[in-house]
Amino acid sequence: MYRIGIDIGSTASKTAVFEGDDLKHYFVMPTGWNSKETANSIKKKLEELKVNIDESSIVATGYGRVSVPYADKTLTEITCHGRGGAYLMGDTCTIVDIGGQDTKVITVEDGIVTDFTMNDKCSAGTGKFLEIMAARLGVDIPELCELAKTGSDLTISAMCTVFAESEVISHIGNGETREDIAYAVIDSVVTKVKSLCSRHGSGKNYVLTGGLCDSPYIIEALSKKLESPVKSHPLGRYAGAIGAAMLAKGKQRKS
Repeated sequence: MYRIGIDIGSTASKTAVFEGDDLKHYFVMPTGWNSKETANSIKKKLEELKVNIDESSIVATGYGRVSVPYADKTLTEITCHGRGGAYLMGDTCTIVDIGGQDTKVITVEDGIVTDFTMNDKCSAGTGKFLEIMAARLGVDIPELCELAKTGSDLTISAMCTVFAESEVISHIGNGETREDIAYAVIDSVVTKVKSLCSRHGSGKNYVLTGGLCDSPYIIEALSKKLESPVKSHPLGRYAGAIGAAMLAKGKQRKS
C-alpha cells in the first residue's frame, strides 16, 4: 500500500509518495487560484505515475488541506512539517519554514514537536513579502537574492507589508541602488524570522524548509542573523508532504 502526503500551500502544492519505507515519488505544482482544481491535478498526476489512490492511505496538510476530497485525513502543517523535517534532518532540530502566507518555527525533540511559533496575519516576513518586493524592483525572488549579495547598509523598518512597500518606493525615489534595496528586503525578512526563533531559546540544528530552502543567499543571511549554521536539504520544500505521508503509516482507507 502506498502512503501519500499532499501539502497544498498558498503558492505551491507538494506531493510525496512512499511505498513501504521508500520515498518513491515526489512532485510540486503551482496551487493556482483554486485548491480543489489543484487537488484534481494532483490526482491525475498520481494516476499517471500508476499510484492507485483507492489502495493508498492519504493525508492532506497545508493551506488548502480541506480541498482534497480523496484524503483519508487532514493534519496541521505544524505536525507534518515537524515529522518531515525530523525525517530529513534528524530527530532533534529547530525547523524554520518561510511559507507563502506565514512563517513557522517548530522545535522538534526526539522526533516529537514540543513547541511552535507562527508569525501574525501580516505577510511581512514571508515568501509573499519577498514576492511583492521583488516585483516592485522588477525581478523575481532568485534575482532579488543575486542583487542582495552585493548590497548593504540599508534597512526597512516597517512591520507591515504595505508600509514596507512604501519604504521601498521611497528608497527608489531617493536613488538607492537595487542591490541595496534588495539587501534591505531580505534583511527585513530574516530579522523577523530571528524574532520568531528567539522565542524558542537557544535553538540548535536550525533547518530551513519550504520554497526558499534551496536559496544559498537566504541560508547565508539567516545563518548570520541567528549566529548559528542553518542547514537545508534537497527535499526541504517537501517536508510537509513527506511528514503527512509518514503519518499515514498503518492507516486503512475508508470503505
